Amino acid sequence: MTKPSAPSTPDPAVAVCFWVKVDGRDLGAFTACDGIGCEVVIEQREEGGNNSFVHQLPGRIKYTNIKLTRPVDADTKKIAVWFAGFGGVVQRTTATIQAMTADGTIVYAWHLTGVIPVRWTGPSLSVDSAKVATETLELAHHGFMQGAGA
Repeated sequence: MTKPSAPSTPDPAVAVCFWVKVDGRDLGAFTACDGIGCEVVIEQREEGGNNSFVHQLPGRIKYTNIKLTRPVDADTKKIAVWFAGFGGVVQRTTATIQAMTADGTIVYAWHLTGVIPVRWTGPSLSVDSAKVATETLELAHHGFMQGAGA
């Protein structure tokens, strides 16, 4: 019996970190990225006298907020500096999220348009807890730019 051979390329779905840049500003690496996605909003229309089905009409595309999480580290300051630079006025910008392997190979990159920060949440600190202090950055966006990918 022959043993199956190892794949010639590594599993491309394995990502160790997510490197984030907003308008070219490096915000560093995050260990978790949730919410990359979109959905078509469907409108239902019932037609009088037609009881066999309901019309499903495609509407606009809705993009979900993206939540990035990481342990608090030296890059935490980059987010504080970014927020301080708004001067009370937040403007939409662009962002790139790169899924990377341990050796720095980019698995895939998402290029976002119309990006604004929704919230930054710092760590909950307690002397009673041995948990790692983490921070979360949440971004809203208008969608993916053409040419998105690695």
